[in-house]
Amino acid sequence: MSCRLPLLAALVLAPIVLPAQTDPATLTLDRIQSGELRTEGFGPVRWLADGSGYTTLENAKGGGRDLVRYDPGSGKRTVLVAASQLIPSGRDRPLRIADYAWSQDATKLVVFTNTRRVWRYHTRGDYWVLDRASGKLTQLGAGLEEATLQFAKLSPDGTRAGYVQANDVWVEDVATGSRQKLTEGGSATLSNGTFDWVYEEEWGLRDGFRWSPDGKRIAYWQIDASGVGVWTLIENTAGLYPKLKQFPYPKVGTKNPACRVGVVSADGGKTTWLDLPGDARDDYVARMEWAASSDEVVVQRVNRLQNENRILLANVRTGKARTVFTDRDDAWVDIDDDLTWVDDGSAFLLPSDRDGWRHVWRVPRAGGEPTLITPGDYDVVSIQCIDQTGGWIYVIASPKDPTQRFLYRVPIKGGPPIRLTPTSAPGTHAYQVAPDASYAIHTTSSFGSPPKIALVQLPKHATIRTFVDNQTLRDRVAKIAKGPAGFFRVETDDGIALDGWMIRPPDFDPTKRYPTLVHVYGEPAGQTVLDRWGVGYYTWHLMLAQKGYVILSIDNRGTPGPRGRAFRKSVYGQIGTLASHDQAAALRAAQKKFPFLDPTRVGIWGWSGGGSMTLNMLFRHPDLYHMGMAIAFIANQRFYDTIYQERYMGLPTTNAKGYREGSPITHAKNLRGDLLIIYGTGDDNCHYQNCEALVNELIRHGKQFRMMAYPNRSHGIHEGPGTRRHLFEMMTRYVEEKLPAGGR
Repeated sequence: MSCRLPLLAALVLAPIVLPAQTDPATLTLDRIQSGELRTEGFGPVRWLADGSGYTTLENAKGGGRDLVRYDPGSGKRTVLVAASQLIPSGRDRPLRIADYAWSQDATKLVVFTNTRRVWRYHTRGDYWVLDRASGKLTQLGAGLEEATLQFAKLSPDGTRAGYVQANDVWVEDVATGSRQKLTEGGSATLSNGTFDWVYEEEWGLRDGFRWSPDGKRIAYWQIDASGVGVWTLIENTAGLYPKLKQFPYPKVGTKNPACRVGVVSADGGKTTWLDLPGDARDDYVARMEWAASSDEVVVQRVNRLQNENRILLANVRTGKARTVFTDRDDAWVDIDDDLTWVDDGSAFLLPSDRDGWRHVWRVPRAGGEPTLITPGDYDVVSIQCIDQTGGWIYVIASPKDPTQRFLYRVPIKGGPPIRLTPTSAPGTHAYQVAPDASYAIHTTSSFGSPPKIALVQLPKHATIRTFVDNQTLRDRVAKIAKGPAGFFRVETDDGIALDGWMIRPPDFDPTKRYPTLVHVYGEPAGQTVLDRWGVGYYTWHLMLAQKGYVILSIDNRGTPGPRGRAFRKSVYGQIGTLASHDQAAALRAAQKKFPFLDPTRVGIWGWSGGGSMTLNMLFRHPDLYHMGMAIAFIANQRFYDTIYQERYMGLPTTNAKGYREGSPITHAKNLRGDLLIIYGTGDDNCHYQNCEALVNELIRHGKQFRMMAYPNRSHGIHEGPGTRRHLFEMMTRYVEEKLPAGGR
């Protein structure tokens, strides 16, 4: 039995300071920024391995947080670890728990604390181990510089901990504190057990080592970024002279980091390197896990074009690997964590688009033809749990509405999906299913309706108890003045049906025409048209609607809605081109369908890929869009990283025209409307180079525009006091200045 156990993010609520004399019907930036409209969270939650209960964190009376266990049926609460047990010797306060994990037998607890950010996430910090029987609290890597450990996890028997320190893998005896270094050579360009920038950003890989099921070996990735082009971030405000931060970053068409997988004894010794086919730099190791065995690992080997994924089983003693399945696609193959072993390791389940839909297939360990498990004209969004005892696969899907998400189960032998989420419950539903599939933590929300979190019994989906209902927030949202809002579908002139949402002013008059502000993303990495709370900067858009704007968003072809392979992958080789066509065609169709949209007052804005789309729409369709705000964009697709951009565009040597035509900078000479460009100079993802290159091109063509550079801010432009308030105040003023509000 195997279940996906996503982490329910813990949300520690700070005291909310409400603006003075707040009008509950009127939204302001002060109200939005105050936290008054913030959702309450729950967790993080861990199901116990036997499914008998779940654990979570709760505030303790004396400070800190208790770790408690709940029986899902009776609701009985038991404090497993009190906050008072997590006070290190010589300190007066409990450890601040950023994350935690149990040993397999739940006799030991690993606490992650004192964290540091590495790129986007806090993956470096201190780790402590509590022995529940003795009450002994031990710091891993005691005596080392603080907050230098990564990804600490216990061996299957709980006696040892593995972790990464200074880009090498170590094993430590929990009882004695003796340490053994398993790898060599860790440096700024050589990473053992962790990853460089591009593997972390684009493959979602951070923790790069795995204990074998018997605890005798560790398998790990090694990333060699030597020879990769180096990017430099310049911090001009660090002092009298700038501070430079450099890191390897492979841009489109350039040299990639080399990647290989090794297996080493947990007692130390020589590494056995896997003999993987292909080139170490041009072929990726996108996933690696132990293959339901301590003798083999399973590797997903993806070629540089990312249109082929070879599933290999490798012998950890000899390093020899054999291919058991190859997934191919004319566009690109999707990689995720849904490869799951079944039938005592004799087969695995794997999603694939090979028949035109994202379906689950059963692949024999010995190789051979896969068997289709989820037939039908629908996409499986993700596998949530596999209940081999009961004979079911639990999946997220939405066969009829790509804006929503529901829980289904499918017979493990194959068959049609059975919906478990009640048909009376629209919106987006997420689940954390217990290992025995008897219960699940259920989170649901919809457009304009804050989330609820509850325990439900499966398969009948009966609510056992509610953890969070966000009633205070619901009451506040109910008092906000709102106009008609909802989802719509338009058909473009070339027959493509596209989904969108729309928010209208509270005093909406259908006989008048209103200015339109379009929120856009438009790339394969995400959707904006989703029936869930908070989507697309919801409260800010509500505030603008109160000022007299119609806000809308549309998902073009190429966005990852569950509408089949053809819809999702038709964009291959033409990022920025096909999406621009769809966005413009959809806007024209919307203007015909909704005559209250004023075609003379149209604005558009977006962030990251949405910033690029904003530029493309202003430059390629200046007759339709009159103002735009582009944030943290890619101006030239050649400036982005290999893994993401080449996945969807191919190589620049074979698709030079596609790269040129899809890049906004190519069309900058066509700007006629008002443009505000916004960038963080410390953006390690989309580099400030994009901003400066576009500025030069606009100047070359005599185009006037406005720009704002936020010193040292990253891709999210959130660092520093007052940053987000300043950003959205500037954007609000620009909208009001360049796109006159109100119905006419």
